[in-house]
Amino acid sequence: MAIDPISASRAYQAAARALKTSSTEGGSDAGAAGGLDFGNMVKGAVEQTTAATKAAEKMGMQAAAGRADIVDVVTAIAAAETTLETMITVRNQVIQAYQEILRMPI
Repeated sequence: MAIDPISASRAYQAAARALKTSSTEGGSDAGAAGGLDFGNMVKGAVEQTTAATKAAEKMGMQAAAGRADIVDVVTAIAAAETTLETMITVRNQVIQAYQEILRMPI
């Protein structure tokens, strides 16, 4: 499964916005120390993925009721799919990095 550069760029921009928002809302001690809080970044990405999926489901239900345009439904579903694929790719990379660390000799 390949992710195009535009989708990846949008995902990175969304993550950066989420980090900026969490730091302006009084982020954690790690954020105050100048480092990035990986846990909050992951939490924000998961919340964004959940929100995109819920928006796509809502648009689908509205289309079924005859209150939404099919183009809007397809756009919402494509956005949710891209967000989910990005999350899966990041998860796979994190798992791969963790496994690589476990293989390192002590």
